[in-house]
Parts: sequence; structure tokens; C-alpha cells
Amino acid sequence: VQLQASGGGLVQAGGSVRLSCEASGSTFHWYVIGWFREAPGKEREGVSCIGLSEGSTWYEDSVKDRFRISRDNAKNTVLLQMNNLKPEDTAVYYCAAGITSCDYDVMQARYGLDSWGKGTLVTVSS
Repeated sequence: VQLQASGGGLVQAGGSVRLSCEASGSTFHWYVIGWFREAPGKEREGVSCIGLSEGSTWYEDSVKDRFRISRDNAKNTVLLQMNNLKPEDTAVYYCAAGITSCDYDVMQARYGLDSWGKGTLVTVSS
């Protein structure tokens, strides 16, 4: 599966951005989709993931009450709605796909997340 992330931009603190991860192929519904981010000078970290159904999601603690992930298998798309953004959310955001599970361990080790899209930059100004 090939992935394309979009939706980044410049936003003020407290604002919202919605990122989109669009996938090619007819087997999208088999894949777990994860969002990661890489801030300047920091390692890439897992932000959120969604399993085969919307009932299976995971969020990193700092975004848990502010971000929401969803998927539309008919459109081969996963959305990451990011609300109440903070300057520390500034990063390049990447989406990744794999036939794996959506949980903390997978998001830490990136186990099974074999397909990665190019990132999209989100800049939050204070």
C-alpha cells in the first residue's frame, strides 16, 4: 500500500488542523494505520493508531484528549483531527500502514508498519 499524508500547515496555539492519510490499493481495510511525528532535534514518536475498526484506537498520552483518529475504508482514508494545538505539537507528521495491531508496543517499536508516506509539516505558533 502507498500512502500520502496531507493537511499540514501553520496554525496558532489553540487552533485545529485535520491531517489526512490517503492510501492506494484495494486492501486498505486490512491495514492498521499509525500516525507518527518528528519534531526538530527529537526522535520520531507514535501519536495515534487505528485498527481495522474504529473501536480499536490508541493515543499517546499528551494528545489523548485533543486528537481523534478515524478511518473511512470506502475512501481509503484515515483522518487525524487535532484540536487545541500547542507549540510542542510542531512536527512533521507521518502516516504508516501495516498488517499488525494497534497498541502501545507496536507504536513504540513500529513493528509491522512497513509502508510509510511522506510527511506533512504542522507548525503551531504561540
